[in-house]
Amino acid sequence: MTSDIQGVVFDIDGTLLDNMPFHQEAFDVFAERHGLPAITLETRKWMDGKRNGDIFPYLFARVLAPTEAEALADEKESLYRALSKGRLAPLAGLERLLSRLDARGIPMALATSAPRANVDHTLGELGYTRRLTLVARSDDVPRGKPFPDVFLEAARLMGVDAARCLAFEDAPAGIIAARAASMICVGVSTSYTPAILATTDPPPHLVVSNYDEFLDTAGAWLDDVVAESR
Repeated sequence: MTSDIQGVVFDIDGTLLDNMPFHQEAFDVFAERHGLPAITLETRKWMDGKRNGDIFPYLFARVLAPTEAEALADEKESLYRALSKGRLAPLAGLERLLSRLDARGIPMALATSAPRANVDHTLGELGYTRRLTLVARSDDVPRGKPFPDVFLEAARLMGVDAARCLAFEDAPAGIIAARAASMICVGVSTSYTPAILATTDPPPHLVVSNYDEFLDTAGAWLDDVVAESR
């Protein structure tokens, strides 16, 4: 890991782990309950990575009172937590990457649009509650993804310059947000194909399927892209 990288930022859903199928299943149940259209790939491209406060008015095609929006979001996220309980595991190579970052003293933070209950649930299932403790949440910053606010907050929590951070993201909105924060961004192709991620504007600097692939192939690339970004 090049010394020019001073901090590493991870999204959670679809990035620390391949859990988006559980979110899809939860949304399918939720949509059927409420008579909503099916959640398609095109719908997901728009909404994945965004805050529930931005997603639910779009799904229901109307303005929602804050209490109604919160109740609907709680309903869907409770479905996710129930469906995923006991079934979550870190993405291949994640432990290897975290250990390498720890050994080099490189701080890590999370930048997520997930509600707090989901963050606690997912990190608890992975066994990372005490390991990944710096968490920037989109609900706690002025604007959610695709704006850069949550990534900038993650850099602030680590005490490093955002332009010296490496970010991992699986969703187009998150990639746009990380790039807007001037971070080097690696797309993780758990939720979307590399071809789809490559069409993000701007695209990630690199796309990998998991962290083993990143560690095995990206060393020279990372040195080159850091030099180019100066």
